Amino acid sequence: MNICILTIFDMKQRKPNRLKEYNYSNNGWYFVTMCTKNRTPYFGKINNGKMVLNEIGKIVDEYWNKIESLHKNIDLDHYVIMPNHIHGIIIIENVGDANFASPTNKTYDRTKMELSKIIQQFKRAVTIKIRNNKHDLNFQWQHSFYDRIIRNERELYNIRNYIRENPFKWALKKDIENLDV
Repeated sequence: MNICILTIFDMKQRKPNRLKEYNYSNNGWYFVTMCTKNRTPYFGKINNGKMVLNEIGKIVDEYWNKIESLHKNIDLDHYVIMPNHIHGIIIIENVGDANFASPTNKTYDRTKMELSKIIQQFKRAVTIKIRNNKHDLNFQWQHSFYDRIIRNERELYNIRNYIRENPFKWALKKDIENLDV
């Protein structure tokens, strides 16, 4: 009988997605992206440069729009649901001096930060609703999420344009991929 014992050194270490010294409970504007596992297109399809949500995509839309009512001090800005991911801007306001650093080592506990909690709760609620409605029992999100701290008006303008144009660019990219050359 072969026994395999893995140590912490044997496991693949995931690259952290967050800025190491940044408190994601700070007031600010955050551009987030959440993807489905293996980039499976669960949410619908692009038709003529516009996203057409299927039933799962409509659940994602419903729960995204509930974020403001479930979290005080949170506002939502532009967002788009794509076939296999969602982009959105989350605004955290008036949280005061949120400090989740441990008194002993002054590092932030990322699991207690407002942005991570919002995303975790959103992804969990969507997954439960999809599975309970038996739309797709295999539905899964990719681990974690991507974020960008929006630092000025120009970045905000560019990100809003990116979100707005994403379905059109997706369709254009697919058209180019399918050209017979």
